[in-house]
Amino acid sequence: MSTRIKSHKEILHKLGIEALNPMQEEALLSITSVENTILLSPTGTGKTLAFLLPVLETLDINNPDVQLLILVPSRELAIQIEQVIREMGTGFKANAVYGGKNFSKDKVELAHTPSIIIGTPGRVADHLRRETFSVIAIETLVLDEFDKSLEVGFEQEMKEIISSLPHIKRRVLTSATKDMEVPRFVGLKDEIVIDYLHTKISALDIKRVIAPEKNKLQTLLELLYYLGNSSGIIFCNFKDTINYVSQFLESNHIPHGTFNGDMEQMERERSLIKFRNGTHQIIIATDLAARGLDIPELQYIIHYQLPLKAEEFTHRNGRTARMNAKGTAYVLQWEKEILPEFIDAPILKDLPARESAIENQWQTLFISGGRKDKISKGDIAGLFFKQGQLQKDELGQIELKQDCAFVAVIKDKVEEVIALTNNTRLKKKKVRVTLI
Repeated sequence: MSTRIKSHKEILHKLGIEALNPMQEEALLSITSVENTILLSPTGTGKTLAFLLPVLETLDINNPDVQLLILVPSRELAIQIEQVIREMGTGFKANAVYGGKNFSKDKVELAHTPSIIIGTPGRVADHLRRETFSVIAIETLVLDEFDKSLEVGFEQEMKEIISSLPHIKRRVLTSATKDMEVPRFVGLKDEIVIDYLHTKISALDIKRVIAPEKNKLQTLLELLYYLGNSSGIIFCNFKDTINYVSQFLESNHIPHGTFNGDMEQMERERSLIKFRNGTHQIIIATDLAARGLDIPELQYIIHYQLPLKAEEFTHRNGRTARMNAKGTAYVLQWEKEILPEFIDAPILKDLPARESAIENQWQTLFISGGRKDKISKGDIAGLFFKQGQLQKDELGQIELKQDCAFVAVIKDKVEEVIALTNNTRLKKKKVRVTLI
């Protein structure tokens, strides 16, 4: 491992980013200059990179203890930040800890002490009670999407965690929502507030689609055919509605995934993997998908059920038209449904009919070997090109995990590839290759 910390320019190049946006530039300046920063910016504007660049600068690569703690409200956000840190290639080890993951697995990973721990408050508090890691060197605390953590009832755990960190010198709080009161136990003092919430940084278009039937399903179908083969999220308020909409789309042969808080962690992760790699271009989700998910640029989102609060409307819309990209939010409104006052959008009249079906080009294969087996993405690509006899354009996204991997393969070749690669050796490990 290199003892030299990469420069910002090197990190941005590695991430494929040409330059920081104005919010990120200001955050970098503030976080490196003062002890306490609150960063307010819409979903999708790059807050993760905005706080990671300056806080990673403060870490000592020769210190063997945990130095940075990042608290997040959801498992998916913890996993996403861990992945971003890994992709930055700074040399600092990071581990994500969260509920739903086997605690003994956490202990194994933390035995080789990371510099950074990212976790949900409940799981981090549990580790601190069991003294799994030392807090002696933790001088920087990040509360990412802190308002959401308080909203979902983590206040007691957050209070417990912060009271057990005696050496905190730097605090960074981020949110995509304003007017959330910061509790006194956080210990903010003389903080700088960077507020980009009202800065127009995207090209979001909002349109209403009027449905003659109360259940809106047929209108949803017509809208999806109008949108064609493009990626988007259909937002619902309840998991029962997700199941209802999912059954309808299934009966109309429209490939899709689902995402809600009652799904098992593995189901949720696999649903997002299939969405990222194009196996599914549509995902039906609750507001859990409105923030902090590592998902690709979306062409649209659909409010199948109207959001109950203005904040939910903002966060849902923030999944599309991110940064400088264009995107459209469609509000599906039954003709007799009263529109909340925070929604003001023109009506999209007469959806043009489209003949072409909505199809998925890819399918996802599971490989029973991962990073801990010294397997790389290059090794997997080599296996699929040589033994699997795939052409370059027939192999899609590869996601490498600690103990497994997921690979998108052009769907016409899936059965053939499984027959050629299942139960073969990858590095020194015999791996299973199966369809998920």
